[in-house]
Amino acid sequence: MVGFLGPNGAGKTTFLKILSGIMYPTSGEATILGYTPWDRNYKLLSQFAIVMGQKNQLWWDLPVIDSFNMLKEIYSIPIDKYKKNVNNLVELLDVKSLVNNRPRNMSLGERMKCELIASLIHDPKILFLDEPTIGLDVISAQTIRNFIKTINKDKKCTIILTSHYMGDIEELCNRVIIINQGEKIYDGQLSKLKTKYAPKRKIEIFLSSLKEKEIFAKLKFDKKLVENLGIILADKHEIGQVVKEVFNKFAPENISIGEIDTAEVITKIFNENK
Repeated sequence: MVGFLGPNGAGKTTFLKILSGIMYPTSGEATILGYTPWDRNYKLLSQFAIVMGQKNQLWWDLPVIDSFNMLKEIYSIPIDKYKKNVNNLVELLDVKSLVNNRPRNMSLGERMKCELIASLIHDPKILFLDEPTIGLDVISAQTIRNFIKTINKDKKCTIILTSHYMGDIEELCNRVIIINQGEKIYDGQLSKLKTKYAPKRKIEIFLSSLKEKEIFAKLKFDKKLVENLGIILADKHEIGQVVKEVFNKFAPENISIGEIDTAEVITKIFNENK
């Protein structure tokens, strides 16, 4: 499971379109499962799938099950395997009540669940996901993430995921690739990315009174105040001292300690590579 990150216009969607054979590159080489994707060899086309959060593959005015049946014919899926896959996927995403509905009558979250099922009916070895949770509410997005984790684990399906939501990347991906203006600027583990670009820990303190804000202002650490939230960034060698002093001066229930947000790390990298 690989997270593919970059700012708007970096080339993320173009990259996925090239790897899936939708676009031809002006130069360079790429292989997927031993095939050149833009040759559009049927043996390759039957082994991957692509889902784009802002594009539909389901027929807008047909019941979803009809689109599934059409894909069965396109991929020449044996009837027993087709029924088993559809039933399992429908159960995983709890959409049995939706398969006879038309996509035009569904919510965005419901449509995305059905789009994912459509992409997995033929048991692809590789799944490209381009912004699969874009525009979804919190509950729908979490359902999609849980489903992706299950498919990755149970089906041994390689997944390349682009997303602007750091929650997707942090929960799903150990490895991330970052590009900017078409150039790769990082390829490695997410944890090492944070260690390299954000070695500090973040201590947040809710300040409930003017007196607490005055106490916070006197602390001799790297800090800032955002309305009622005091934020301290501490190096590893000083974290013990910071935590001790903070817990002596403020109520423990108003203190949280964690890592710097992945979004902040990514922003820092982009700014350094402009």
